[in-house]
Amino acid sequence: MLDEPCLEERTMSDESANPSCISHLSIGTNDFPRARAFYDAVMAALGCKVILEYPGAVAYGKLYPEFWVQAPIDGRPASVGNGSHVGFFADSKAQVDAFHAAALAAGARDEGAPGPRPLYGEPYYGCFIRDLDGHKVEASYWDMSQGFDAHDHAH
Repeated sequence: MLDEPCLEERTMSDESANPSCISHLSIGTNDFPRARAFYDAVMAALGCKVILEYPGAVAYGKLYPEFWVQAPIDGRPASVGNGSHVGFFADSKAQVDAFHAAALAAGARDEGAPGPRPLYGEPYYGCFIRDLDGHKVEASYWDMSQGFDAHDHAH
């Protein structure tokens, strides 16, 4: 297992508390340099940066190391989970569009162009891609000014 260095000490106040219920997510790759170059480009389109890195592993986020890309620690080949995908928040529809464009330019496969998905509700605008290892990745913007109640829609 990787030894994680201490993050700089942070004060958790109401203004800086992470609203997510997820600490982090990690996906595996069989070609770390290629995956690193891909995610450097697409995560920047979402306003994310490298927070931590080790040989064969990198973590992206805005403040915390929330999304890891790494070669499997056990040395066995990485595989893609059927029925699973990673979803990232975008700050605007334009940021969804930029993520999609950056992903395709970096070699991703389109799995759903940017746009609304009526099934997900009026506020949703998003896109889906397959990364270079085959992982399904989503970027979405939710315009909550439309008064959407997430509890009224099954997804």
